[in-house]
Amino acid sequence: MSPLLDAFSPLRYDTFVSRPLSRNQLIFLIAVDLLVLLVVTWLGFATHDRSLADGRWLTTFIPLVFSWFLAAPGLGLYRAGTADRVQDFWRPGLAAILAAPLAVLLRALWLQQTVIPIFGLVMIATTAAGMLLWRIAWAAWTTRKMLGDGRS
Repeated sequence: MSPLLDAFSPLRYDTFVSRPLSRNQLIFLIAVDLLVLLVVTWLGFATHDRSLADGRWLTTFIPLVFSWFLAAPGLGLYRAGTADRVQDFWRPGLAAILAAPLAVLLRALWLQQTVIPIFGLVMIATTAAGMLLWRIAWAAWTTRKMLGDGRS
């Protein structure tokens, strides 16, 4: 069976659960998650021709980071056996669905503005898309690496 198809096999779950996430892997996951959230924020500002120099982007980025790190750990996104499995591709999307509305609310409170529902929907969609792409790539890479190391 090819490594990619093997990654989708539920029979491999025991090998993923028994392998702990290393400290370096955890740091890498968190760092790239932060990078993805930063890119999502900057893309949002770029689509509205807003300057990044004034720091206004932080009013979106900080609440999004806070909300992401409330939602993601509870969904297992920093746990071996979940973060490494391509089959769990839905978890980053769910984390975005949970995190973005809170981020929009926190941003509105910070700026003393009303909550803009369409902004929340766009934030959910862009955050979910960015995280799904990144986390699927991570899971596929770690699965391929593990199978290549002969630890299956």
